[in-house]
Amino acid sequence: MKKTFLVALAAAVLAVTSFTAKAENPTVGGAAMYANKTIVANAVNSPIHKTLVAAVKAGGLVDTLNGPGPFTVFAPTDDAFAKLPAGTVDTLVKPENKDTLVKILTYHVVAGKITSKQLAKMIKKGGGKATLKTVQGEDLTASMSGSNIILTDAKGGTSTITTADVMQSNGVIHVIDTVLMPS
Repeated sequence: MKKTFLVALAAAVLAVTSFTAKAENPTVGGAAMYANKTIVANAVNSPIHKTLVAAVKAGGLVDTLNGPGPFTVFAPTDDAFAKLPAGTVDTLVKPENKDTLVKILTYHVVAGKITSKQLAKMIKKGGGKATLKTVQGEDLTASMSGSNIILTDAKGGTSTITTADVMQSNGVIHVIDTVLMPS
């Protein structure tokens, strides 16, 4: 009887642990994201972040985003990049435009690991808005629209977090639906 109880208890603990591990990280574009991998290692496996990965490589930011961090990355999808005027991405990834590309990419990164729950608390504490200092040096403004977190960039453009809290070994990714632009 005691052995059966212990086996059942162990099975229950294992089931809960397995569920918790899977529930911890959402999939991105149908691909599994692993909390023990870096931002770049996970992004490379995301089928909806091919443009972002190519831009990070062109900008020379792979080593930085593989570094210890922690970083909070607002990661635009391929569809977000497709909203930009035709030819913009092709122009940005040219070597002569690296400085502009890096400025845009680092505008999507905030030092530290900020979960959506923490961000929502910051917004509430700020009376409906939270200001985030990007690695690029300019501010992003976060607010709520219903249960959605909205980011407003320096030019007044907005982006919605569509998948939050994708945990990484060196931070967190929040998937967004529009590319953010610094001033």
